[in-house]
Amino acid sequence: MSEPLVTIDFSSFVRPTEQGLASMDLAIDGVDCAACMVDIEGTMRAVPGLVSARLNLTTHRLRLVWDANKTHASALVDALAKGGYRAYPFEQSRVELEETRRTQWLLKCLGVAGFAAMNIMLLSVSVWSGNANDMTPETRDFFHWLSALIALPAAAYAGQPFFRSALASMRAGKLNMDFPISLGILLALTMSVVETALHGTEAYFDSAIMLLVFLLAGRYLDQAMRKRTRAAAGNLAALKGEIAQLLDADGVMVAVPVAVLKAGDHILVRPGDRVPADGIILSGTSEMDTSLVTGETLRARVASGARVYAGAMNFDGALTIAVTAAGEGTMLDEVARLVEKAGEGRSRYRRLADRAARVYAPVVHVTAASTLVFWLFLGVGFHYAIIVAISVLIITCPCALALAVPAVQVVAAGHLFRAGIYLNSADALERLAEIDTIVFDKTGTLTLPEPNVINASEIAPELLGLAVRLAQSSRHPLAHAVARLATGAVPFDGAEEVPGAGVHALVDGMDVRLGSAAFCGAGVHLPASPDVSLIHLRYGNRHAAIEIRQSLRPDARATIELLRVRGFDVQILSGDRPEAVAPLAEQLGIEQAEGGVNPAQKIAVIEALRDQGRKVLMVGDGMNDAPALAAAYASLSPITAADLAQAQADAVFLSDRLLPVAQALDIARQSRALMRQNLWIAVIYNAFAVPLAIAGYVTPLIAAAAMSGSSILVTLNALRMRGLARHTEKPRVLPVRGPLTLAAGERR
Repeated sequence: MSEPLVTIDFSSFVRPTEQGLASMDLAIDGVDCAACMVDIEGTMRAVPGLVSARLNLTTHRLRLVWDANKTHASALVDALAKGGYRAYPFEQSRVELEETRRTQWLLKCLGVAGFAAMNIMLLSVSVWSGNANDMTPETRDFFHWLSALIALPAAAYAGQPFFRSALASMRAGKLNMDFPISLGILLALTMSVVETALHGTEAYFDSAIMLLVFLLAGRYLDQAMRKRTRAAAGNLAALKGEIAQLLDADGVMVAVPVAVLKAGDHILVRPGDRVPADGIILSGTSEMDTSLVTGETLRARVASGARVYAGAMNFDGALTIAVTAAGEGTMLDEVARLVEKAGEGRSRYRRLADRAARVYAPVVHVTAASTLVFWLFLGVGFHYAIIVAISVLIITCPCALALAVPAVQVVAAGHLFRAGIYLNSADALERLAEIDTIVFDKTGTLTLPEPNVINASEIAPELLGLAVRLAQSSRHPLAHAVARLATGAVPFDGAEEVPGAGVHALVDGMDVRLGSAAFCGAGVHLPASPDVSLIHLRYGNRHAAIEIRQSLRPDARATIELLRVRGFDVQILSGDRPEAVAPLAEQLGIEQAEGGVNPAQKIAVIEALRDQGRKVLMVGDGMNDAPALAAAYASLSPITAADLAQAQADAVFLSDRLLPVAQALDIARQSRALMRQNLWIAVIYNAFAVPLAIAGYVTPLIAAAAMSGSSILVTLNALRMRGLARHTEKPRVLPVRGPLTLAAGERR
């Protein structure tokens, strides 16, 4: 699967912290579920001197903090090795390479298992029909040996993800969910070979390989989801430039790596460059993209004394900036740390199947072993006793349990896809089903991502036409809003843009200007409300003030009302100005709305709601929303969201409408109900089938058929979602369970 690791000196990756403590980040191989995370953290806490151990299930990063006087880095790595986990220093590029290799490896295993299953099933069908007619024993044995020739090497290769995991858990003195799967597959194959050699009528090569196909498909899809999330989240580092223009004591500009900047340095940021460090503007004026902090997509005008942050894009003027924070102390790095920390908390969610597996695995082992001992005690031959024990293992093989949740997820994902919603997280449906509080960002979430002209009907058509044609020659976001009104209009020849001011052109010998009030000689004009921006047009003595505002999504009011009727507590948390948030909240009838909230404050509000027992859904689109999206119990983002926001969201919706939020919650609740039903089907199936197998009334072939039957049953139950989800366009009003406090007279 991957290259063997050379000997690593882990001490060189240790970072000293305060009060004699040390810390280190490790990447961990072999982490597949929340149970692995609990196991690893529990193993590490047994090491003397360890202060904390936190594993992020998505990135596989284990952050360790320990007392440097009591233990060493090598002791921590040895403890992981004894627990059956391989560790190496966390490096983003190396982790991405390892994950790419693992995803490709799982796909190869799935391909081998699928190809083998198709061919073995062809042979099995021939044997089944031949047993019912006049197939000779020699022909049947020949078909069985052909099946063995295909199944044994295919299982040896395709079963490696489970065999390796089971072997590692055994070496560590533990038994994970992969152990009964591996044991069932190996015993089924072994018994099939023995039965074939003894000219038996039954063999179970097809059942063993089909089980591998089902399980590998689920594991590959889960791995692919995590890989995509990690890759998108890693793009945050790309917002930092690699080179900064440092001004020395004589004012001479020197190009230096961003890593050498420190507080107090003076740097020059030219138009088109990203700010390399946090700082305060000493001189210069410009327009800047500050969406990292505010979430506002329109450019902000900055001048001397304004605070700027690493990653912000400078558009117009050159700025001299005094550095206040560089390296890992910038706001951009703080956002990355908040995302990582918040993701650790949510990755602790234990899925329904994981919770069931903790009880299921030891019960299977004990039941099969007890059956073998029981029949041996009764004095029957070893051959008969082992056949009964294997029948118990096969009939209790966790195929139905393994399919109970994924089968529903696949069907639900299809319905969500048709509704324009893409899942990013395998356990998102389970968490979305438990939501009782919804927190919306404003800009780009409740509103459309692009601003629109709101007073076009009040402007003379001739002037509006001139404005549209001029706007097509500008790169400014306000000009883009005007340009979208174009219906076949073409830009003016020779139009020229003046950075930070506007665009102008000669039309019939007269200068036409579109831009700021000063550029157009328009005097002082105040917008009608704080959330309205103005762009001016001057044509001779004629003037027009074009009002631009980010409009609400078309169905925002209806969707918010629907969510309120269903009993959800709806709030707004926005980095935009409070005076811009208040009128929008009033329009939507949302009482709890805050503006001017930075990423850390958003997390604080979400954590406060969590402490009250709330299950919070965060809906946001900006980079400043990414930490809150990761911290929330569940999260959604529109497709127009920043890459980092999409990476942290559990699902992404495509539509300009807000209704997909309600649809996702509705389908999630239906899915959770079906998941629980499937788990109960698996339990009831075992309650009836296992006693019959223990009593010796079930042969391995019947056990394999019963196991397949239980899998088919949970799959058919999952397909019931097709009927339940027909009304997702108009979601049903469902009661919300949880600690909600509704205002007097409010409908639940």
